Parts: sequence; C-alpha cells; structure tokens
Amino acid sequence: MTAVASRPAAPMPLRPGRARPGGLVRMLARVAAATALLAACAAPLPPADWEARLRGDAIVLLGEVHDNDRHHRHRLEVLERAIAAGWRPAIAMEQFDRERQAEIDRARAERPLDADHLIAQASPPPARAGAGWNWPAYRPYVELALRHGLPLVAANLSNSDTTRIVRNGYAAVFDPAAQAALGLDRPVPADWQATHERQIDAGHCGALPASVWPRMARAQLARDAVMAQVLRQHGGQGIVLLAGDGHVRRDIGVPRWLTAEASRVFVVGLLERDDGPLAPGQFDAVVHTEPAARADPCIAFKAGRAASRPAGS
Repeated sequence: MTAVASRPAAPMPLRPGRARPGGLVRMLARVAAATALLAACAAPLPPADWEARLRGDAIVLLGEVHDNDRHHRHRLEVLERAIAAGWRPAIAMEQFDRERQAEIDRARAERPLDADHLIAQASPPPARAGAGWNWPAYRPYVELALRHGLPLVAANLSNSDTTRIVRNGYAAVFDPAAQAALGLDRPVPADWQATHERQIDAGHCGALPASVWPRMARAQLARDAVMAQVLRQHGGQGIVLLAGDGHVRRDIGVPRWLTAEASRVFVVGLLERDDGPLAPGQFDAVVHTEPAARADPCIAFKAGRAASRPAGS
C-alpha cells in the first residue's frame, strides 16, 4: 500500500560539550545500550513455527513497511530457508506493474542471472521525481528468483491505471468481462469500504477532503483484486506475494478476494513495534521489528501540498 503513514522522527544526535564525570558515565552507558540494541536489530530473527506453512501449493502473503530494511532482510531470510527446505514458489511483487511482465520475461531470456538488467528493463517509471521504489531493497528478491529459477510475476496495477480508476471508475480500465473476472462488478460491503476510507484519510495525514476517499478506496480495491487474480493464475505450484501490509491484510486486502482459495492462503504481517493495535484476524502471523528511522512524513506531505497550491487558494 502506498499510503503515507505517520512515523516518529529519528533521534537527535548527542550534543558535544563539557560534561561532569557522572554525566559522562551515564552518556557512555546510553551509547553502549544503543549499540547493543542496533546489534540485536541486525541479528537474524530465529525461524518461527509458522514458516512450516511455506510449502507445496500455499499462497503466502508477506507484508512489509516499504522503507524498513529489517523487514526486507527478515523476509529474505524466511524465503531462503523455505527454498532450502524444498519450496519452489512463484514470487509475485507489488513493485512490478502487470503490464511489465513481458519485459521481465525478455530480460530473463537475455541475461538469465542479471537482476540489475531485469530491474532496469521492467521497473515502472516513478510517478514523480524521487517517488519510485527503492530498488536496492528489492533487488535481493529478484536475484533470489533468478538464482533458483523461480517464476517472477508482476503483480501490481500501474499508477496510470489507478489514476484513471480514481477519476472515472472501473470502466476506465476494465471492460465488463474483466470486471466480472476480478469481482469488481459486485457491491463492496460497507465495513470493507469504510475501513479503506479510514486508511486513506490517515495515510494522507488528514489532508484530503472526504469527497475523495471513496474514489481512492475504489483504486485500492482494484489493486487488491488485480493482485488476487495474479495469485490465482500463477499459484498452482505455490506462490508468495511481496507487498505492503495494507495489501496483505485479511480484512480488507488481497486475501478477501481469494475466497475460492482461502484454505491455501497464509498471511504474515511485518509490523513496527510502535504500530497501533491490530484488529482481530488481520494476519495469521505477525513479526514485529524496531521502526525504521524516518522523519515525520506528514510534515513533508503537507508542506508539499502547500507548495503546489496556487497563491490565494
């Protein structure tokens, strides 16, 4: 999910200056504790019992907070262990748009083990400067698929298609047959719609008018329906989806579209320790890590909106 989420700012560095001996000892103790915490965060998490579910024809959804390196590192370790144990899933990625599948396949044929070539050929252009995916974080998953000869599947609806849906509805992208195949021709239950709208409001720092929420929720629903279709089409021998935590949630995300495949679906949320409480049934398993160091994104988001607004508006 691409929504902005409010995160705490990175801690301020220690100020140099004169300190009394007792203050120096306390400062050194704090530094030592912080160093130990960083070392613990960098250490691999031990295998969890739920990893046994990663086998056979399972449809596994592994979430993430996009900019948390601990999440990327842990998911990679989990997949490496599952593959070493014999699992051979397709790897579906939110980071590739569905219309780039031909480029993925062509890049693999041209340079079968060159992850950088594949990313260069198949990654979507950023919607605006600096807004694209952080590909160094996702390259290891591409390399993993190439090294083990696993199918690599483009799973996402493009930003351009999403924008058309926000503005003009599903018919702007999908004909009636495609809407029926995706399940977008059926009414969305009120709880499902309302939760998406709340997420959109919070994810955009309360800066969007309420009139926009239903249209943006429609785009999120379309993204999830498309990802679910990809999992159905390519998951016969097992598949793993790498996507944001909002997309993998059972109550509102991709799993809700996989009713016929429900017995094969297993969902893992990778969350940060300062995330709010979970609603029952959002995930089958949860991994908590320390939060990534980041500035409050709402400050930049609101400043950007103010800078782009015409004078006097």
